[in-house]
Formats: sequence, structure tokens, C-alpha cells
Amino acid sequence: MLYPSIDSLMRNIDSKYTLVTVSARRAREMQEKNDCMLDKTVSRKYVGKALEEVSKGLLHYEAQRNNNLS
Repeated sequence: MLYPSIDSLMRNIDSKYTLVTVSARRAREMQEKNDCMLDKTVSRKYVGKALEEVSKGLLHYEAQRNNNLS
């Protein structure tokens, strides 16, 4: 069974595509800097740890709008 569940993740980030992008970026950052925001995690892998951070509400994203549309 997936932990955290996709339902709990989708409460914090509204798109599966955005969820993948945010968690992948955070996993890369975590791997480079070794700075997990959680003291204790279930996951051993960086992507799993990033998803746990999303589930706990520690990661957010801000949508950027492109105003240069023709």
C-alpha cells in the first residue's frame, strides 16, 4: 500500500502532474543538501520522503502565470 496515500497528497496539491514535479524537485534538493524537514520518516528514498513532506503540509507551490501570450 502506498504511503502516504494519493488521496492525502491530493488534498495539499491539486494536480498529479504538479505533485510529481514538486516531489521530484524536492527529492533532488534533499539529496544534494541532506536537509529533510521531517525528524522521522517511513520512507528511505528521497522521493518518498518528499511525498511525506507534502502529506504533512510542509511543501507548497505557487503557480506562475505567463503574461506574454500572443
